[in-house]
Amino acid sequence: MAAELHNVVGGTRVAGRRTFEKIDPVDGSLVAHVHEAGPDVVDAAVAAARAALDGPWGRASVAERTALLRRIADRIEERFEDFVAAEVRDTGKPEHLARDLDVARAAMNFRSFADTVAAAGLDSFLTDLPHGRKALNYAVPKPLGVVAVIVPWNLPLLLLTWKVAPALACGNAVVVKPSEETPSTATLLAEVIADAGAPTGVYNVVHGFGPDSAGEYLTAHRGIDGVTFTGESRTGSAIMRAVAPSVRPVSFELGGKNAAVVFADCDLGKTLDGLARSVFLNTGQVCLCTERVYVERSAFDAVANGLAERAKALRLGRPGAPETTTGPLISHQHRKKVQSYLDLAVAEGATVLTGGAVPELGPDLAGGSWIEPTLWTGLDNSARVVREEVFGPVAALIPFDSEEEAVRLANDTDYGLAAAVWTTNLERGHRVAQQMRVGMAWVNTWYLRDLRSPFGGVGLSGIGREGGLHSMHFYTQPTNVCVQL
Repeated sequence: MAAELHNVVGGTRVAGRRTFEKIDPVDGSLVAHVHEAGPDVVDAAVAAARAALDGPWGRASVAERTALLRRIADRIEERFEDFVAAEVRDTGKPEHLARDLDVARAAMNFRSFADTVAAAGLDSFLTDLPHGRKALNYAVPKPLGVVAVIVPWNLPLLLLTWKVAPALACGNAVVVKPSEETPSTATLLAEVIADAGAPTGVYNVVHGFGPDSAGEYLTAHRGIDGVTFTGESRTGSAIMRAVAPSVRPVSFELGGKNAAVVFADCDLGKTLDGLARSVFLNTGQVCLCTERVYVERSAFDAVANGLAERAKALRLGRPGAPETTTGPLISHQHRKKVQSYLDLAVAEGATVLTGGAVPELGPDLAGGSWIEPTLWTGLDNSARVVREEVFGPVAALIPFDSEEEAVRLANDTDYGLAAAVWTTNLERGHRVAQQMRVGMAWVNTWYLRDLRSPFGGVGLSGIGREGGLHSMHFYTQPTNVCVQL
């Protein structure tokens, strides 16, 4: 039976102006009827968040806030399987992926930011003045206020908690707008946060779409103090226009067209395993996934053939099947977009190494949003499929002849989120990684980092950094106090 998902405003379930259907991307079945928030519901959610700041939450100490975050992490683990089931119903991803990555990281995010805020100190400076006098300057961090949190559908719980945890740790109240494709875990998290003892109005959820719906009403609302958003670059531009009149701060983690640079001296087996993960994890629906693979010419055939073999070994199927490695795309609409790039690649002269079509998975899965993992050769950086983000399980493999050429090709993009370098020459690994025009560069690995390190991109890939103290910089506003001694 399909669920009914309400908006959550001030701890109360609130009906919307209408409902829309959330469809299972695995088989096309109905998952939930979701209440779409109109302007009145968004107004109420912002007011509830403001009231929380004006009440006990606004006076909560760092110790009280961090204790709440740790209780939330405990409650997530207590309801671990509920979160796994909700995440799988929304996204169609394999259960093991939701369990090992999404839900595990959700609890970890709350604990990590609790530790960060608990250990943070104050900037202070003792200034020498004329005639032997001194002055003490110290900066007191204050909450940004009511924060609009807008998250995408690819890693909905992970990215939601990545933003909500530091926002609450710093004393803010939030109004969350999850993707219309993945409304379930944001709603479930409201129950968990309330059960952990958060004051009413600290965490609110409004469901809906972007233009002329909850997304637009929230970002244009004069009662919010900042917007944090992960998603498409085009949507980020629209949000910037919405907040410009009131000059509110934004934190954006946007799209990527990420490169991997593979040198001939790489460990071939480890490199192929890493590339297969970076291209195909979550059906390529991760902002950090690799869509451009530049390979030193002498190793090109070995890398191309080896990666194609790994792509063919992937198993598409139901999330709970133990043999399943790969789920569907999020929706038929997104599959239509990815299919258009599959067709475009061929039109641009690509040779299809593997994939390139909609798979036949039998009548039970015929209603799903399935696509074959796909690899191309024969393209260069002028091709649209090499320049534009596809956000699917696809990659173009392109040869290079020198280190300088590899750096130039990898940096030839309007995006700048992440890159990976594969080589056994550690000196070259450091050198090339530092030349990548990105926010994050890996050497001989992918999707590995300390949660305290800066996360974000340049160019079309975003504004600002998240992670550890970098998140605190966005979610707080310092007041400098100067005392003449």
